[in-house]
Amino acid sequence: MRSLYYNIFRKLGFGLPVQLWTVEAGIFLNYLGWGAVLPFEVIYLHDTRGLSLAAAGLVVGIVTGLAVVAAPVAGQAIDRFGARATAAVSGVALAAGYAGLAFVQTPEKAFAAAALAGIGNGGLLPSQSTLLASLVSSNLRHRSTAVSRVAANLGAGLGGALGGFVAAYGVNGFVVLFLANAITYLLYVAILLVVVREAPRSDPMPRGYRAIVRDRAFMRLALTNVAMIAVGWGIFTWIVPAFAQQEIGASPRLIGFLLFANALTVVLAQIPSAKLAEGRRRAVAIAAGGVLFAGACLLVVGADFVPLGLAYGALLGAVVVVGVGECLHTTALMPLVADLAPEALRGRYMATIGLSWWLGLALAPTLGAQLLSASPPAALLASAGVALAAAVSALSLERELPAAIRLTPRPAG
Repeated sequence: MRSLYYNIFRKLGFGLPVQLWTVEAGIFLNYLGWGAVLPFEVIYLHDTRGLSLAAAGLVVGIVTGLAVVAAPVAGQAIDRFGARATAAVSGVALAAGYAGLAFVQTPEKAFAAAALAGIGNGGLLPSQSTLLASLVSSNLRHRSTAVSRVAANLGAGLGGALGGFVAAYGVNGFVVLFLANAITYLLYVAILLVVVREAPRSDPMPRGYRAIVRDRAFMRLALTNVAMIAVGWGIFTWIVPAFAQQEIGASPRLIGFLLFANALTVVLAQIPSAKLAEGRRRAVAIAAGGVLFAGACLLVVGADFVPLGLAYGALLGAVVVVGVGECLHTTALMPLVADLAPEALRGRYMATIGLSWWLGLALAPTLGAQLLSASPPAALLASAGVALAAAVSALSLERELPAAIRLTPRPAG
């Protein structure tokens, strides 16, 4: 009877093991708490705790900035101590950081709490990616990646909606939000420690990051990913909302709806995208994501030259197109990195590709804002050009990949 229920779950569960689904539930909890505080961090620190806008922005920036520094160190820790242990320590650091932010009274304490959260942030993502890759066979990694993306986007979307209701209660509401976020990290740690059984670590390769730098195919993939993330995630998170408000007159409510539409697209399209990718070329999927990012940028530019009703439709179409592009990109990218990496260096490979995400997210608002201030259409046209160049790079990269990993596997049955 137990075997019967297990087989039924495997059929309904996309062919993924129960242990992985439990970790995905923890990821959902993580993003539920994080999504609830994300839109209100600067508002809370400035309006409730009395920090200046510059100081509040710096506190929030530290959480991302320190992740860039912490990620390479986390990669070494993953390869030496295991992904589960590194993820657990990172989750505790994030919980302590956000719990500290709930009660800060001075900028110094806010900076200290943000630094703790930033270190945890830099360690959690690569260790989580490594763990997900290790819990399934290589022919199912694209499916586990798809499910984790659905869990993250669904959690963040619901968290943002719930956070708005709780934040309406003022300082007490904000304290509840930050403490709830800390609790979700601790629940995730508990799931990792109780449920996950990780294989013993093999001896790490002594060359470490030097071996990664010599891997030409992977380094090209990481550099291509910087451009993809800068446009597909960074530009559409920070620059497009500003463009829509300044050039088209979109209200904050509409901008919020556009962000929700993007998240909903990912939730609905990620699993079908993973199924569609099976048996097909990974480089083409990544390149297709870049082409969709470029097309979405052109849709946003076009919205500036049509009547208001059509402009809103163009903006909605753009965020939906970007969502589909994100699905194609992530379904191919993370499993490809896991397959490229020697097992003893998988943590460092995941940390390096994670670093490319952070760099892309950092470059987009920095350079995009400068272009936006000079010429709004030029900022979007330049972004489209970057996305197309990244697509070409992804296609040309294919011949450098080992033949055995060029296709997304098609699981048996």
